[in-house]
Amino acid sequence: MKFKACLIFLFLSLSFFSNAQKNSIYQYTLDLVNVEDDKVKVELLAPAFNKDELIYRIPKTVPGTYSINDYGRFIEDIKFFDKDDKEIVFEKLDENSWKLKDASGLTKVSYWVNDTYDTKMKEDFVFEPAGSNIEENKNFVINTHCFFGYFDGFKSLPYIINIEKPEGFYGSTSLQTVKSSPSSDTYMVPNYMDLADAPMMYNVPDTSILKIGGADILVSVYSPKKVLTSEFVAQNVDDIIRAAEVYLGGKLPIKKYAFIVYLFENQSGSGSYGALEHSYSSMYFLPEVDPELIAQTIKDIATHEFFHIITPLSIHSEEIHSFNFNDPEMSKHLWLYEGVTEYTAGQVQVRSDLIDVDTYLQEMIRAKILDAEKYNDTLPFTELSEKSLGEHKDEYPNVYQKGALIGMALDITLRDLSDGKYGVKNLLKDLAGFYGKDKPFKDDELFDKIAELTYPEIRTFFAKYVEGTEPLPYKEIFEEVGITYEKESKFRYFTLGDIGLSIDKSSGRFVVADVSDLNKTGKELGYKTGDQLASINKIDVTLESLEEFYSGNNPYGFKEGKKMKVLVVRKDANGKEKKVKLSAKAIKIEYEQRHRLELMENPTERQLLIRNSWLKGEI
Repeated sequence: MKFKACLIFLFLSLSFFSNAQKNSIYQYTLDLVNVEDDKVKVELLAPAFNKDELIYRIPKTVPGTYSINDYGRFIEDIKFFDKDDKEIVFEKLDENSWKLKDASGLTKVSYWVNDTYDTKMKEDFVFEPAGSNIEENKNFVINTHCFFGYFDGFKSLPYIINIEKPEGFYGSTSLQTVKSSPSSDTYMVPNYMDLADAPMMYNVPDTSILKIGGADILVSVYSPKKVLTSEFVAQNVDDIIRAAEVYLGGKLPIKKYAFIVYLFENQSGSGSYGALEHSYSSMYFLPEVDPELIAQTIKDIATHEFFHIITPLSIHSEEIHSFNFNDPEMSKHLWLYEGVTEYTAGQVQVRSDLIDVDTYLQEMIRAKILDAEKYNDTLPFTELSEKSLGEHKDEYPNVYQKGALIGMALDITLRDLSDGKYGVKNLLKDLAGFYGKDKPFKDDELFDKIAELTYPEIRTFFAKYVEGTEPLPYKEIFEEVGITYEKESKFRYFTLGDIGLSIDKSSGRFVVADVSDLNKTGKELGYKTGDQLASINKIDVTLESLEEFYSGNNPYGFKEGKKMKVLVVRKDANGKEKKVKLSAKAIKIEYEQRHRLELMENPTERQLLIRNSWLKGEI
């Protein structure tokens, strides 16, 4: 029966495909074979609109980027044709829009697409996870919004996308093919929203599949020097996805998800790296370095991006549901879409024992409090969200800092009000149940709805700390879970001399890259720029030992007043390497620590109850 059903579906799909023009469907062809000067050609057999005037658009921005990118800048030699293959005159309205005044006979559109990764247009550079890469016979990163457009008023029509691909290439995407051969793939997509939500990557495949929580998880990697493999990434996201499965009640709310990973050599064009979330996939742009050096980065980013399967997939506002790609209206609720997602990504790791409690407090809570200080703490978060594309675009990064802290504060407050029985996890489930993928909420009604689902006091919480200008009351919040919080405190600890470190790719050792801010210990040791750290007190210097040291432990066995011995590899004037022994008295340097967090030694029974509910899910 299953085989028979598949045959019926395939027959219907191919019939649908053959009648595309007649049935008012966008039918695109993207040619990845005949590349010219890092450009690819796109052709569209247009739907039968029967309108005299039409406007064709390429997005100005897309969901999840929170920036204006004007993707139309990368469209060249655009032409519109009638049924007799004669060109139709058009007017270019702006960077992303082309107007046809006599469009009744429109049959075909063609244009070339330039890639964004190596563009000469450095102003307003497109962050790579939201851009495109065109490397002939090597790799194609196809964020679909860079290549395919829509006509005003017709975003809801279905799309057929035909990709003509080089021999041996595979298309990694969350979309399912309806027809595939060694030379082409065909996809059917219900509307432009779903198309723009589904990136692709074409290259000789390096893929792995995980089957978790009723879903197929595709991991696809493009590593130019074969440094990173899909198997390594799959191993590193496996426990994260399984933790998410448990966190979400034993089943994932998706059937397929794709992690699409592109690695870059040298410096990135944007000077940064990261990922862009989608409903059923995420696109990654990461440095091609020793896999062990970015393993935790992969986990952290992947956890955040994966949890977007909850927000905004199942919980989103009207502004996102009917997103205007060329005149966007932003929602007030970035605290939910990005902030709570970032918070949940950390919480699932500590709850699943993927990180310990102290690491969580220091690296995922305290670090965000410190980073949030760079931004305007009295700016209402709803206002920041609404104006994140304009007036407050410089404040936008705070959604990953204070936005996550709002999620934490809301979680602890809910758990306090419910005696540990209800938190953000429960709230997300209830909101997803009330709204869902096809039922958006009204921006101005969300806070009232959350208060209705939970407690009246939560409406006051939002009024003060999200709509209002009051800073989050960290001391009171942390006290609820038996954690001591001090905004300012002084402490003493061992240091390596306040050196700046980098990695030497050839040796794999950590290198002294900056000696401009040496403290007393560093000056006494006599570091030189370029020194490679081999051992400290006869303990090998590794990523693990350094992480342990910088987290406040003492893996090198320092004793105050006793000598610390550092073995470095140093090049002489002729470039020859030699081992040099450095030594100094181990002393603790006094520093001022801001926003100190520490578990109380003797919490009350209630504090322990709420803490265990928060960090362990126990009640």
